[in-house]
Amino acid sequence: MSMKFRIFKNIVKQGFQGSWRNRGMGLASVGSITAVLIILGMVLIIILSINNVVVETKNKFDEIQIYLEDNVESEKMAEIEDKLKSSEGVTDVYFESKDEALEIMKKDWGEESYLLEGLEENPLPNSYIVKLKDIEYADNVVSKLEGIDGIEEVKYYKDVIEKLLAAANYIKVGGMIIIAILMFISVFIISNTIKITVTARKREINIMKYVGATNGYIRGPFVIEGIILGLVGAGLSILIVNYGYEYLFKVINEKLYVIFTVYLVAPHALLNDIIIMFMAIGVGIGTLGSLISLKKFLNA
Repeated sequence: MSMKFRIFKNIVKQGFQGSWRNRGMGLASVGSITAVLIILGMVLIIILSINNVVVETKNKFDEIQIYLEDNVESEKMAEIEDKLKSSEGVTDVYFESKDEALEIMKKDWGEESYLLEGLEENPLPNSYIVKLKDIEYADNVVSKLEGIDGIEEVKYYKDVIEKLLAAANYIKVGGMIIIAILMFISVFIISNTIKITVTARKREINIMKYVGATNGYIRGPFVIEGIILGLVGAGLSILIVNYGYEYLFKVINEKLYVIFTVYLVAPHALLNDIIIMFMAIGVGIGTLGSLISLKKFLNA
């Protein structure tokens, strides 16, 4: 066994012993990585959930509903329908009678639908439902209907979708800023943790340099220590985020559908991405912290 390898093995062994002796700093390193990744997981879940809400909302509301006045003449209805079908971005136009609208309402109300049974007269209007390629075409279609009699109200959801998209962007930017700050703190703490080990092993490092060991060879055990700290933090954060989100999913998902008719992203759909992302970031933070802490000593 070569001298360089024996010294390398000794640094690895004593480095881990040093980590246990300085376990406060080691725990701080693991804790900071875990905190970063938990917040990353929360931001990721929030962003994906909002994007899911936006996509589902767009799929449901890439349409315009044109409510007609009572007793509108058939000629006027035909004029409205022709205008709609000739508008850019329209994929389909169909007529929904007030009776059909009432049946849909009863179905949506579920157990509460009995409240609608006692109505003497159907209060809902007849309407045209216009399917669009994209909600962006809505303003153009609505402008074509200006000045046409027989229309009581035009309803569409462009503003709602734009607000959801804006909220998603704000959350994404804010989350990335918070994560960047926490990642910087994690790298700083890990670099100081490794620096303590490096200082304690300064003699061995000088001997390795004396016998001709390269900087890459010397870095090895310290980078391994940083990677292990990163992996431990990543593993803890994966468990916390996964089980925490599973619990919230069970509690919130059905209630969210009842109120907004949208579902959250299922935990199993996120797990693989979270594992890969968290492991990569944990290893990256641990490695970077180790390299930063060694730079001064290896350049000396």
